[in-house]
Amino acid sequence: MARLAVVGVGRIGGEVAYLATSLGIVDELILYDCDPGLLRAQVLDLEHTGLQIPISTDTAEIRDSDICIFSAGMPRNPSIKSRADLLETNLSATFDCISLLKGFSGILVTVTNPMDANNFVLCKKTGISRERCIGFGGQLDSARFGLALRNRGITGFPFVFGEHGEHQVPYFSGLASVVDTKQREEILTELRGASMEVIKGKGGTVFGPALHLAHLARIILKDEQELIACSAVLEGEYGLSGCSLGVPARVGHSGIRKIEEWELDEWERKKMDEAGKFVKDLCDRAVS
Repeated sequence: MARLAVVGVGRIGGEVAYLATSLGIVDELILYDCDPGLLRAQVLDLEHTGLQIPISTDTAEIRDSDICIFSAGMPRNPSIKSRADLLETNLSATFDCISLLKGFSGILVTVTNPMDANNFVLCKKTGISRERCIGFGGQLDSARFGLALRNRGITGFPFVFGEHGEHQVPYFSGLASVVDTKQREEILTELRGASMEVIKGKGGTVFGPALHLAHLARIILKDEQELIACSAVLEGEYGLSGCSLGVPARVGHSGIRKIEEWELDEWERKKMDEAGKFVKDLCDRAVS
């Protein structure tokens, strides 16, 4: 029996719960939200699908789940310039929910923005090992990078390092063709604004995050040990520590099995260092 807990069942949390059950990835749900009306509505909406899956709202059962998707907090909206601007607002939600993870032995997947900083906070404040704390965002950023490349006729494996935000680092070294600095910066600018067009048009991103999260849940539960872009708490990898940052990692049933250290060129190294400095500052502020 695969059990998925979702803390924060708003737009993305609710959609992940639906996708994970409808695709047969999980067998049981544990849902929590600070808004009892929303929680009740999401439970009913799931029950009305006809999917015969047990749904619990007992927070004590979170600790026994295989995966916990942490998506509590305020989502980004058109008035919020960057994900990092949500730090102060969403830290309160993060700290309010930490007690729910007491005794949790599964894999924690952080979605709440700013995701990298929140993943670091949850790792440090809950005592959950860094291997079992996975920050979500890199899969989505990499998919957007792939789209940007296809639109330009550039082939290769799209992968994004760094922050899930303004300081993301597209990995151009892994592409089949050389991309000059001017075009790199053009693509990076496009990626930084990719989500805002969706947010302005429909209020928030849903399909992309939810599908990639469901895919991540499957990778973990089936121990597929797939290589993905995710935020991991670093302890010297890429010369960085004291933060959680997007890197290539092998993921399976035990969480992050291995962080791979790929060679970065000069442009990528500079961007990665900038991302590390920026996110470490957020992490220092968050845990101080």
